Amino acid sequence: MLAQFQLLQSNSTKTLFSFPKLFVHGNDPTLLRHSFQKKNKNARVATDNTRLCVKATASEKTASEVLTTSSNFKVTAIVTAQLSDSSILSVTGWKDEFLDLFGRPLTLELVSAELDPQTGSARPTIKAKAHKVDEEGDDVTYKAEFKVPSSFGNVGAVYVENRHDLEIYIKDIVLLGQLFPNDKLNVTCNSWVQSNDDDPKRVFFANKSYLPSNTPDGLKQLREDELVSLRGNGLDERKESDRIYDYDVYNDLGDPDKSSELQRPILGGQQFPYPRRCRTGRERCKNDSLSESKPTANNSPYVPRDEGFSKIKNTVFNGRKYYAALHSLLPNLKGTLEKSDEGFTHFPAIDALFKDGVQLQPLHGGGISSILPSLFRTVDEITEEVLCFDVPRTMERDNFFWFRDEEFARQTLAGVNPCCLQLVTEWPLKSKLDPEIYGPAESAISKELIEKEIKGYCTLDQAIQQKKLFLLDYHDLLLPYVEKVRELKGTTLYGSRTLFFLTDSGSLRPLAIELTRPPMDGKEQWREVFAPTWYSTGIWLWRLAKAHVLAHDSGYHQLITHWLRTHCATEPYVIATNRQLSVLHPIYKLLDPHFRFTLEINAFARQSLINANGIIESTFSPGKYSFELSSIAYDKLWQFDLEALPNDLINRGMAVEDPNAPHGLKLTIEDYPYANDGLLIWDAIKTWITDYVNHYYPDPALVESDGELQEWWTEIRTVGHADKKDEPWWPVLKTPADLIGILTTIVWVTSGHHAAVNFGQYDFSGYFPSRPTIARTNVPTEEKYDEEKWEKFLEKPGVALLNCFPSPLQATTVLIVLSVLSDHSPDEQYMGEYMETAWGDNPVIKAAFERFSGKLKEIEGIIDAKNTDRSLHNRNGAGIMPYELLKPSSPAGVTSRGVPYSISI
Repeated sequence: MLAQFQLLQSNSTKTLFSFPKLFVHGNDPTLLRHSFQKKNKNARVATDNTRLCVKATASEKTASEVLTTSSNFKVTAIVTAQLSDSSILSVTGWKDEFLDLFGRPLTLELVSAELDPQTGSARPTIKAKAHKVDEEGDDVTYKAEFKVPSSFGNVGAVYVENRHDLEIYIKDIVLLGQLFPNDKLNVTCNSWVQSNDDDPKRVFFANKSYLPSNTPDGLKQLREDELVSLRGNGLDERKESDRIYDYDVYNDLGDPDKSSELQRPILGGQQFPYPRRCRTGRERCKNDSLSESKPTANNSPYVPRDEGFSKIKNTVFNGRKYYAALHSLLPNLKGTLEKSDEGFTHFPAIDALFKDGVQLQPLHGGGISSILPSLFRTVDEITEEVLCFDVPRTMERDNFFWFRDEEFARQTLAGVNPCCLQLVTEWPLKSKLDPEIYGPAESAISKELIEKEIKGYCTLDQAIQQKKLFLLDYHDLLLPYVEKVRELKGTTLYGSRTLFFLTDSGSLRPLAIELTRPPMDGKEQWREVFAPTWYSTGIWLWRLAKAHVLAHDSGYHQLITHWLRTHCATEPYVIATNRQLSVLHPIYKLLDPHFRFTLEINAFARQSLINANGIIESTFSPGKYSFELSSIAYDKLWQFDLEALPNDLINRGMAVEDPNAPHGLKLTIEDYPYANDGLLIWDAIKTWITDYVNHYYPDPALVESDGELQEWWTEIRTVGHADKKDEPWWPVLKTPADLIGILTTIVWVTSGHHAAVNFGQYDFSGYFPSRPTIARTNVPTEEKYDEEKWEKFLEKPGVALLNCFPSPLQATTVLIVLSVLSDHSPDEQYMGEYMETAWGDNPVIKAAFERFSGKLKEIEGIIDAKNTDRSLHNRNGAGIMPYELLKPSSPAGVTSRGVPYSISI
């Protein structure tokens, strides 16, 4: 067998690794020799393994540079690792430090990619001990030396055995030697290897991608075995050190063992369909055999070990510490904010949150101030701390932005929830709910009212024909929950419809709001239509109706547009990818960056945000029915094919197919910032994925014959989204085009869609009158029979609005959470900026990625230009914050821009 190797050419010294602090073993000349100082020009070397000789040809060479005949090649392994954070704090940690200094804490084994041609079995591995040679910051470098027979074949993988008493994080392994093309082989690991007490041996594959059918024979069994270990056996409680991916229903949101009031229905199944989450296997509750017990105070919910936050991410946002600190802060806030269950007494009290902050009692032990120091300032270093908030940029630009109807309308196109507006195509508006239960189906918004509002522009029929009427419709989703929610303390609910008119300037104008209460408590259905007016009582009623709609929109945004469509729906994709696609699979390598930290942030959400009596239930209108409501939305509204941006726009009537238009779509509203910028990102993603898929699947038949890929897609549909497995809209997976469509949709959801609905939350919702999360009182006209309430409204309508808004405790709690959710970590990985090592090792894929990266940079310039175009009224104007949520790059912090690969917060 003949193997050829290209020698590197260099007329100058090039250092691959820098070791400024070499110790114990000194400056090892063997290691330094791999600086690759060579002077051959156009040199090539070939080995004939059957004759154990080396042949070399070169245009220029000296006798001393010609390789001599040898049966072995020297290979040096350089391992870059990080020890466990706790290693320097414990007795065990000092023992590990001793091993690093004087022992051999890591054992490496090289694995041949080829089987023994005589026996047909795996070749024996080649072992070597690794010793520590350098430490720089958090990184620790180990080195091992191997003698590899020329008959060994290509190295396809490396076993790493950890002899520390604590786990160790292996970042990468670089193999150096003339055995490899360009004298180097990269093995990217980015994974934990457990200690002696757990599972100390792991296999890491070289940075090569193989479809199952073309996997080298020596790696096939390893590939299959690794997948089997990742799937687990579906039994037992998972340990923190496990790397097992399995499915479960959402049976861990309630806490019935603590209180019957904290019992919640199981989400996932026939009654409440839902995507599946990662299984933890904890014991069931004593008071409810269907519910899973909560993790103890000292433990975080299980996620597979490699899904945990990085050290930098944990420094900025540690879920366990944040959870504990937040729950210690809330009682402090309750004690500080007088009558915290009542409304703000006046509007300056709201502004004071940003100007003066909230003075707290001493936070013993640092509390949340040590975890989120940006939210605090010290007044008295010994006794007092103040919780303070930055002024949201919307408020900074225009103090009255939240009051304006045009801003209310504009944010349906360029706000934090720009995914719900739909075109009106039929009149009258009608409900699909049972009229015997919920009252008349036909909307109370009349043709006469609309034509009065648009008089001088067109008739109602013309407005529909010219595609000028648009609707924000939360009627059918919310109406069945009105009676249940109204039984809760401190909240209320309506079904709502809000109608908008597209003006000649390209901006929207709100025309009418309809609020509906179903028949309940022996009363008939109540509903009323509110419209902008020039009459004082009418305009205050309009403002109260608008507050209710904004609370509906905030709840829909957080529960459905954000949580359900991104975090929740993506979790099955993460699980299936790790269970069914080997790390050697090119599609695994493509998707892996898009799943970074998602399971960890979702686990934190189940512990503190979406749990019974958690942040969402305590601060949003639906209260304890919030996630039951998201299940109803999943059942009635969620479709995988409609998660694709073009399909979503077409389905809502916001675009039609047009082969002559940019992106193949003609937008119904030309100045639709979310759609315009989103389609730029969508097309860039699709082009990149098309180049990638076509490279690895040159023959279309390879897609259908790829067993791992087919099992992956089947498991997503039938297990991860089991409650929708029989739906006809699931895409088939037979051709590269099918695969490109599926992958583009998944990547868009984890990147562009999530960025658009997440990172603007603080700036758009931080000043809560612009987007209250809860409406706490009914509109006065529903209770007009109560003369005392009506008179109070007439006397002080502003107080009525303040009482409808969130309480000081609710508003402050939401501000804390939004500041965290809108924050970019310093180690955030943005699309186009970070390239997976495996992509860089493949020239074709590297070139495709560089084109993708260049396109994203071009998109940044396009967005900047649009934001300065004065003709685009939905993104440019007096006091308007530019729409930057889909600008690809961002610095760290709360920036309202940047598109990371993954749902990492």
